Amino acid sequence: MDRVNYRQFGSEPFLLIGALVTRLKNGIVASILRVFQRAWQGVVLLSVLALLLWISAFLYGSFYYSYMPMTAYSTPVYYHYRTDCNSPNSYMCSYPVANISLMRNSKSVLTFGQVYQITLELEMPDSETNHELGMFMVRTTCFSRAGGQVATSARSARQLLSASSSRFSMLRYQSSLLRTMTTLLFFPFLLSGVDEQKQVLSVVLFSEYKDDPYSPSSTLVIEILSSKVQIYSSQLHIHAYFTGLRYLLHNFPVLSAVIGMSSNFVFLSMLLFFSYMRLLFGRPVQVQVNGAGILGSDDNHNMPNPHE
Repeated sequence: MDRVNYRQFGSEPFLLIGALVTRLKNGIVASILRVFQRAWQGVVLLSVLALLLWISAFLYGSFYYSYMPMTAYSTPVYYHYRTDCNSPNSYMCSYPVANISLMRNSKSVLTFGQVYQITLELEMPDSETNHELGMFMVRTTCFSRAGGQVATSARSARQLLSASSSRFSMLRYQSSLLRTMTTLLFFPFLLSGVDEQKQVLSVVLFSEYKDDPYSPSSTLVIEILSSKVQIYSSQLHIHAYFTGLRYLLHNFPVLSAVIGMSSNFVFLSMLLFFSYMRLLFGRPVQVQVNGAGILGSDDNHNMPNPHE
């Protein structure tokens, strides 16, 4: 009897140690599984947030590039004229005319409902012929794809807004003495070709041009109503004037992007949250009735009462 009791009492420490080791092992395994579970949940959460952020940026970018028109458009202007006349006093039989396409990659550079300013920039030599020319007219006509006339503008180079100093009507006056002194002062640059004796004339063709959605413009015809004008080169500039939401998107791009992406992110997060809650609480629940399992939360209302 004493030997049996001694064996029982002697084995109790080993049983306690074994139980502690088993509990410690289970605790370590549970902690490791909990850490892996938290890490996996963190990875899934970060992946979902990154996906929502990417979708928000994609939606905002798609809206921006589909809603915002082209801010500015410039193209060189090449003139042509007839020279088959019989007049010995003139070598030009017609006025200089240029046809400019308003299509780019099969799409119009003008957006419906947007206001544009169309400006013609003339680079002209500072010659005696241009000084004697004085005021001249620039006529602009817009045509649709069908060839119909959409709009026309006949502007004198002096009929411009005086609020801007860059919009002048003719070559700026320079006396003979001033021109001689300027030539003598800058003759090294003139001889080397670094500088030229020229002036740039800017003519506003349309100050507030809005394209017609029923007859969009596809071609712009510019005609300079003078047979003596001398031009080095010419450029057509189209600038868009934004108002309302387009003004905010153009002048505050960073703030608009942050607000737009944040709005999309919040909306998508709420949509995902409510979808998850609906999926979570809309799952069928197993109800035990007299030992029988019945699936379906909606079916619980139709279960017969076992006590009836």
